[in-house]
Amino acid sequence: MNYEAVVIGTSAGGLFALSTILEALPATFTLPIVVVQHRSKEERTLLEDVLSQKCEIRIKQADEKEKITPGTVYFAPPDYHLLIEQDRTFSLTSDERVNYSRPSIDVLFETAAYVYKSRLLAIILTGANHDGAAGIKRARKAGGTTIAQNPAEAQYPVMPKAAIDTGCIQKILKLEEIKAFLIKLG
Repeated sequence: MNYEAVVIGTSAGGLFALSTILEALPATFTLPIVVVQHRSKEERTLLEDVLSQKCEIRIKQADEKEKITPGTVYFAPPDYHLLIEQDRTFSLTSDERVNYSRPSIDVLFETAAYVYKSRLLAIILTGANHDGAAGIKRARKAGGTTIAQNPAEAQYPVMPKAAIDTGCIQKILKLEEIKAFLIKLG
């Protein structure tokens, strides 16, 4: 399968899960990765700063109208929904919260599915709410590939379990298996 983009959604327990996966990726990774990590608006760039010190791959916060490029991990800024536009740029909005969250995983996944269709890889990791389940359904309906972290190893299993319960998850993998899957791609 030729992918054009990877989207990852996570919440509680996300720093550990993301570190496990992203630390293994080389600076030459060939795909863009776009992440929604639920966090408070006070955090600003703490997550990006921590991961930048641990990872070879480029880590940054997504900017309005920024062109999406391979080999970069983009994070939704705190308190903004991150959308992917048809021209493969980002759009930021402060619209209403979705599933009590802004940024919302569903918003990112739904817009990514619309743009990338079957060339999208959507991954749900640890978290304590149902954000991402509707986005996973949309990604799968558009022909994308869907993965959920195995709830048995997730720090907070609610989010991957909600995604699995949609019936639209194709692979249920441990963090080490998700990491291996991504390394093979890029």
